[in-house]
Amino acid sequence: MIALSLAEIAEVVGGQTHDIPDPSVQVTGPVVRDSREAGPGSLFVAFAGERVDGHDFAAAVVEAGAVAVLGTRPVGVPAIVVDDVQAALGALARHVVRRLGATLVALTGSAGKTSTKDLIAQVLRRKAPTVFTPGSLNNEIGLPLTALSATEETRFLVLEMGARGIGHIRYLTELTPPKIGLVLNVGSAHIGEFGGREQIAQAKGELVESLPAEADGGTAVLNADDPYVRAMASRTKAKVLLFGESGEADVRAENVRLTDTGQPSFRLHTPSGASDVTMRLYGEHHVSNALAAAAVAHELGMSADEIAVALSEAGSLSRWRMEVTERPDGVTVVNDAYNANPESMRAALRALAAMGKGRRTWAVLGKMAELGDEALAEHDAVGRLAVRLNVSKLVAVGGREAAWLQLGAYNEGSWGEESVHVSDAQAAVDLLRSELRPGDVVLVKASRSVGLESVAQALVETGAEGEVSAR
Repeated sequence: MIALSLAEIAEVVGGQTHDIPDPSVQVTGPVVRDSREAGPGSLFVAFAGERVDGHDFAAAVVEAGAVAVLGTRPVGVPAIVVDDVQAALGALARHVVRRLGATLVALTGSAGKTSTKDLIAQVLRRKAPTVFTPGSLNNEIGLPLTALSATEETRFLVLEMGARGIGHIRYLTELTPPKIGLVLNVGSAHIGEFGGREQIAQAKGELVESLPAEADGGTAVLNADDPYVRAMASRTKAKVLLFGESGEADVRAENVRLTDTGQPSFRLHTPSGASDVTMRLYGEHHVSNALAAAAVAHELGMSADEIAVALSEAGSLSRWRMEVTERPDGVTVVNDAYNANPESMRAALRALAAMGKGRRTWAVLGKMAELGDEALAEHDAVGRLAVRLNVSKLVAVGGREAAWLQLGAYNEGSWGEESVHVSDAQAAVDLLRSELRPGDVVLVKASRSVGLESVAQALVETGAEGEVSAR
């Protein structure tokens, strides 16, 4: 964080200082909420959760070097006491962002936010120091913590914004007002909570409504291929820059194909020129993510050649998102178990089909959460798609939703033992350990709550031990 005195922080957050001998002492280290991350010069934010109360770690964090604690009560060590820690954290982030000379880029969407954010960060940091959201810390706590990690040297601040209801993104943009706002897509993730795609579009569009006018440097980067997103152009006073495969897009892809290993390759066109891209990431869905990143980079002054090189060299920065491991025995494990929705499920299955040409393919799939009344139809559709893509074997893991996946596969026709329903992750691991053969490709994917990353991890560890059937 940029250096601030405890007195200044207390004024910004509307708090009272307690047990602080010298209020001019500065916070020069990070702002953290995990006591294990506290170190010299840091500020520890004490949240009181259902199971753990951060205030109980006050003495330990100060001993580790923290300058003070931001909490809701005195704790016997230097502290700034406020009524609401979350509101105080947001106020501090807003103050720091205003002080920074950085360009703030915010992005949202139903699918692909984290992968796209990682791509944008890898492209922009070739131009100037860039700070970006780690993992998927895109809520009212993670977002301000990311903003507070910026320093005087930071030139680009890339923030992922999530939403579970109307008004959530508006709140986040008030904490960290963006200059460039990117909306990727409007899909069915969380449709059970929102009630429909129209409501999701309303929530995601709050990002472009927050942008400054074009005359003041605001730019809305919108997906030309998604009608819900494209319609958001009427909701902003900012400049509109379109990306996509549509011929009307300002930043677009032509000659899209997948390599033999399932990695996308295409000709990138921007208003400043064209250049070829072959990505290290897996799956055709990354083309749209790459175009979104390219549009942001173009708006910030990078050439088509610079962008193409950066996209071609970019890797996966966040765990369990099409994370590919080649085992010594030739089995390929694709861990995409961080989360799942119908759009990302379809994209992952298509990537599996592309990667598995001439090889046996396994789709180990589980529940897609928060689909509401659409749950049965969407799980059935994913099961059917697995058949249409000629996936060799579907392993549906879990309860009712897994049964719907398998039912969809059966209803699509001609599947006997090619589809199996198992009760839990361990049953899936036992099955795969007994039946995998060298050369097989295994995709593991479900909503985060299912915890199927344990299946992928067990398979990777099995390969390291050399235990695989040779049948």
